Amino acid sequence: MPRWIKRMLVVFITVFTFGLVTPPEYLYVDDAKADKQHKAGYVRETTPVTAVIEDIHLPYEEPKYEDVSSFVTYAMESAEKQSVEKFGTKIGPVIEDEFRQAVLPKIEEVLTDIGTEREQSIQNLEISEHPAAGYGEKIFHVYDRETGQDLIRFHVRRENPPKDGYWFNFHYHAAPDNFQKHYDLGKIYWNRNMPPKWFS
Repeated sequence: MPRWIKRMLVVFITVFTFGLVTPPEYLYVDDAKADKQHKAGYVRETTPVTAVIEDIHLPYEEPKYEDVSSFVTYAMESAEKQSVEKFGTKIGPVIEDEFRQAVLPKIEEVLTDIGTEREQSIQNLEISEHPAAGYGEKIFHVYDRETGQDLIRFHVRRENPPKDGYWFNFHYHAAPDNFQKHYDLGKIYWNRNMPPKWFS
């Protein structure tokens, strides 16, 4: 039977039964076999290629910090820069001063604690570089450069208690409890209107 007749039968059976009856398999089995044979010509056999990899020496990278105080200084500069970047031009001017007075000193305490805990491997600590935009909470994370594992995650969440306006809740999560618990850093009042998205 010609291929076009088979296809027309499949279409007619499907349309006239509103898709409740499936056309018999023999109407389209030959098409599937033909497709497989047609595609067989496209597959190329490959032969494995062996390559010699030479030792590549990467240039020595000078550590950004060598002790706890230099790590905290570096981390605080990065934290402030990324926070201001996340706040954007609409939120930043309103909450920036209160953020510097109330929240940044607490962030500094936490960074000092993590630096003291990991003093032996302080060169492996790194600060993430991209805060979350839109409605995302992330400001920055402190992670181990060798393992790639986060150690502390600093976030800001929007809260809207009933009849109390909008607040920004600054907090962090720690690795020992699998980032489940919120450790508060402070709250800053916005106003009764919904704040704009981050980076706006």
